[in-house]
Amino acid sequence: MSTFLGMPATPPRSPYGTGNLRGDRTFPKAAHDELGNEQLRRNLGKATRTIRTKRLAVTGELPDWEELRDAGSAIKTDTMNRLPELLEQLEQKVTERGGTVHWARDGGEANEIVARLVRATGSSDVIKVKSMATQEIGLNEHLESLGITPYETDLAELIVQLADDKPSHILVPAIHRNRDEIRQIFLDEIPGVDPGLDNVPAHLAAAARAYLREKFMTTKVAVSGANFGIAETGTLSVVESEGNGRMCLTLPDTLITVMGIEKVLPRYQDLEVFLQLLPRSSTGERMNPYTSMWTGVTPGDGPQDFHLVLLDNGRTAALADTIGREALNCIRCSACLNVCPVYERTGGHAYGSTYPGPIGAVLTPQLAGMDAAKDDPNSSLPYASSLCGACFDACPVKIDIPSMLVELRHQHTEQSGTTAEKLAMKAAAAVMKRPKVFTAVQKAAALGRVVGGRDGTITRLPAPFDGWSDSRDTTAPPKQSFRSWLASAEGAATLRTAAEEGVPPATDDRTKDPVTRTATDDPTEDL
Repeated sequence: MSTFLGMPATPPRSPYGTGNLRGDRTFPKAAHDELGNEQLRRNLGKATRTIRTKRLAVTGELPDWEELRDAGSAIKTDTMNRLPELLEQLEQKVTERGGTVHWARDGGEANEIVARLVRATGSSDVIKVKSMATQEIGLNEHLESLGITPYETDLAELIVQLADDKPSHILVPAIHRNRDEIRQIFLDEIPGVDPGLDNVPAHLAAAARAYLREKFMTTKVAVSGANFGIAETGTLSVVESEGNGRMCLTLPDTLITVMGIEKVLPRYQDLEVFLQLLPRSSTGERMNPYTSMWTGVTPGDGPQDFHLVLLDNGRTAALADTIGREALNCIRCSACLNVCPVYERTGGHAYGSTYPGPIGAVLTPQLAGMDAAKDDPNSSLPYASSLCGACFDACPVKIDIPSMLVELRHQHTEQSGTTAEKLAMKAAAAVMKRPKVFTAVQKAAALGRVVGGRDGTITRLPAPFDGWSDSRDTTAPPKQSFRSWLASAEGAATLRTAAEEGVPPATDDRTKDPVTRTATDDPTEDL
């Protein structure tokens, strides 16, 4: 037997190549293609503008909106500080009420647990409530590989599944599809659909309802996620807008819930805060049309076999990062996506992860890493932002996403080794530390006016600065630097005139009368 003395090992992140936390291309390459999709940009622009407008209206109604945000942030911060003990309390309470708790270190373990539980029921079908966690681990793909058919029951998730597509938004997975596209998907993929189906939203919803109703009534196993898990009581909660979740949570014999460990809350009373923050920030509604809560198993009412799978999958690694752990406060409202100018133009697919937009740009690298392999696509995500700060202003729990993006950029730079950018920065530092050399470089830079256009701009910079000029022009250097102007007679005269005109007349504190002072007076003589 041996005893280890020293620092504990860093918790593992989500295994490379599993689930849906990493795309196969970097963000710039993927975004370049998405920007060429004009229909996508129209769909996204209309949808995000609509949601933003509704959100501003309903949050503006509350005089204590900022206090609610402060409360939500404080509760989540307290939760992360006490996460291990709260998870153990949740396990105890769920078990006491007849449920079974499973712990999954990563997506692979979670998939195996769910598949084993489904097989034990003898069912080859499962109905699913919209769940980011199951999308993150690739549960549908895993079940299908074993001959088990998952049926998404959320309308937007159903559209994505039928089209063999991927979600593009946290809240509205099919935000990139319009009514005509959805109509064609239903005509092609839903058995027995009316061939005369039009693109009226109510008619499209009716077609989906008819298709899903048979699944609700005959499928014996349901899989859900959870918006919140209450440690104090063992209660789980799902909020939704359609009622499909309520059907999945009450009709089947077996219910399997996959919940990220960061979704736990300490007290039942904490829901008072989050059930005001979440609907207003996500759908722009005062409250969710359906809020379902269940605690373990109730004999004769609802599923009689309940399993809770607590998913880590890199969350402990994020928790161990003193800066990155703030990303775990996210309640998946998508408010940051709806205000992000980058997301609005590129859509969610460009991020390559289940979690797109600003929060995805910080959460995905925390869960799965961004330097797990050479040219890791996740390493480009922290740069998928203009750092405008709109996401921070919109976040209902005040996650400082811009600061986290800057920190992740720093971490990536530290891991990237020697690059052209690093060499350029070292050269600049060496020059700036030597005044004479710096002055000489400034004079040499003035030669850049030769390549400037008539409008005084340079449209193309040489490598390694060409990336900058790919999307913006650069002002040509001036004929004279500020330092040389300041040292000239003209500069000295200008500063002297400004000083004489800008200094207000002094007053005698004893008489409050103005004191006449000339430019040659000593300003310190009154001290």
